[in-house]
Amino acid sequence: MARVSFTPTLQRHIACPPVDVAAATVREALDAAFAGNARARAYVLDDQSALRKHMVIFIDGKRVQDRVNLSDPVLENGEIFVLQALSGG
Repeated sequence: MARVSFTPTLQRHIACPPVDVAAATVREALDAAFAGNARARAYVLDDQSALRKHMVIFIDGKRVQDRVNLSDPVLENGEIFVLQALSGG
């Protein structure tokens, strides 16, 4: 099973504990991770279910390529890391 983890920064704003999911794509992994957690889903994904501009996802250390359909493949024991992109100066 793949592991979906969220940064401590995100966890300060929304309840999103790490979760192990069976998934072949990032979309499937996030759908499973957000099942029953509409608040976390709305924080990470927009109303079209695409990744929000201020969010970044890494799969096994590589940035997700498909931010709209979230079709990037996930390995059976993959690690998905969800974090907020930071800006400022």
